[in-house]
Amino acid sequence: MPLLAKTPVDRMDTPYARRWWALLVLCLSLLIIVMANTSLIVAAPDMTRDLGLSSSDLQWVIDGYTVPYAALMLVLGAIGDKYSRRGALVVGLLIFGAGSVMGSLVDETGLVIAARAIMGVGAAVIMPATLSLLVATFPRKERGRAITAWTATSGLAIAVGPLVAGWLLENHAWGSTFLINVPIVILTLIGTLTLIPPSKAEGMGRLDFGGGLLSIVSIAALVYAIIEGPHFGWGTGPVAAAVVAAVGLLLFVLWELRHPQPMLDVRKFRIRSFSGSMLAVLFFFFGTFGSIFYATQHLQFVLGYGALDTGVRLLPLAGAVFVGAALTGRLTPKLGMKTTVVAGMVIGTVGVLLLTLIDTDSTYTDFVGPLVLLGVAIGLSVSPATDTIMSTFPENELGVGGGANDTALELGGSLGIAVLGSLLGTTYRNELTDLVGSRLPAAALDTATDSVGGGLAVAERLAQDPAVGPQQAQALLGAVHQAFAQAVSSTSLIGGITMGAGTLLVLFVLPGRRRRKAAAEEAAATAPEQEPTRVG
Repeated sequence: MPLLAKTPVDRMDTPYARRWWALLVLCLSLLIIVMANTSLIVAAPDMTRDLGLSSSDLQWVIDGYTVPYAALMLVLGAIGDKYSRRGALVVGLLIFGAGSVMGSLVDETGLVIAARAIMGVGAAVIMPATLSLLVATFPRKERGRAITAWTATSGLAIAVGPLVAGWLLENHAWGSTFLINVPIVILTLIGTLTLIPPSKAEGMGRLDFGGGLLSIVSIAALVYAIIEGPHFGWGTGPVAAAVVAAVGLLLFVLWELRHPQPMLDVRKFRIRSFSGSMLAVLFFFFGTFGSIFYATQHLQFVLGYGALDTGVRLLPLAGAVFVGAALTGRLTPKLGMKTTVVAGMVIGTVGVLLLTLIDTDSTYTDFVGPLVLLGVAIGLSVSPATDTIMSTFPENELGVGGGANDTALELGGSLGIAVLGSLLGTTYRNELTDLVGSRLPAAALDTATDSVGGGLAVAERLAQDPAVGPQQAQALLGAVHQAFAQAVSSTSLIGGITMGAGTLLVLFVLPGRRRRKAAAEEAAATAPEQEPTRVG
């Protein structure tokens, strides 16, 4: 067997022999781009102290990655389809690695945000490439299992990112959380060239650059408005971005309906299995990403766990993802995709709603149940939804399909972190003001109400001030903990209600097994006869 994988997938007469090793490489590629966000959760306090980050600065250190990541996936997925999916993965890894090196070396806020943006561009190339290569490499009967493994990797990264970052931060500066990506990128590049066969769309026409440009502008403006508006107020910038997003999306739909070879055939949204699965991914990651984001903050700031300890305590989430993945592999063929997806969303909704019970007396054990339920839900529901989305696209649009799936995922996660994060911050600010507003100077109150980290910093300064004393500092510390616990509880109620409403919508939109079968038979009967295209 040759060292380098040279034979294209579509020229193979039998399924690719090393496809499961190729899947390992694809999952490793996915792991690092999800870890790039989750590891930052535990590195954020150190970065804030060293760089003197304001609340706005920290938000854009996080979301400088998100904007290009979400905006570019659809277009870069199409480019990978046309020219080379494996080549796209290689280029994406190189860009991601370069951004990681830059992030580990710089010490200015603007440069850190720029490094994160470069990593986001690389991730936007990698993410759809991994999914399109997976679908192209595996025969249909094995594809469900492969996508389940791919999905489980996302859940694993949610827990592994903080764990690895926490271990590094025990003895190294926050820059090490960027640098850890470099050896993984090198290993993945070697695996890509040796284990993943070349793949690209055959007979694909000219790229729809007009639709691509409209999608980039629309999604970038939408993500910017989602991030900036809830956190920092609906001023001129966020409102203008929201208007640009609305107009851009309308023009995108009109353009795609008229274009002979659209970037994304928006008529697919008439297919209930496709639109229902896209809604499932969006609502699911709205609830899970948002709740994991603030639950992790509670573990660090209220319960006082260090970076490594926080990562260790997220491991039940990772284990539960694999339990859910094992269940979906058995249940989906028997019960149907709709039942499995909706069941997973119900479990996830219960997990979020359990966080409404958090109060000042809560301990880590109160978080174990919600984390386990969220992990099971990820493993159970995301894989069937992703498999359904990808099955809607023909072989020459697999990159676009991956981009569409991943855009829904990223938009849902961004909405969850932005909207629920904003609600968390507002509730915390109001609660703390009610508790200690009359007893703190204006400047100290502004700092304390800006974030839970700011509140802890003010309490620490008061403890060192002889004119104040430890008793008042301890009172402020208790108030900060109480305000944040109340914020977690209130935010979880809104997150759970939203996710529950999304579950009902998905239940209504997704067709049952009989209706899906009838629709598939009708489509097969009306489709023109053609030679079967091998994608495995």
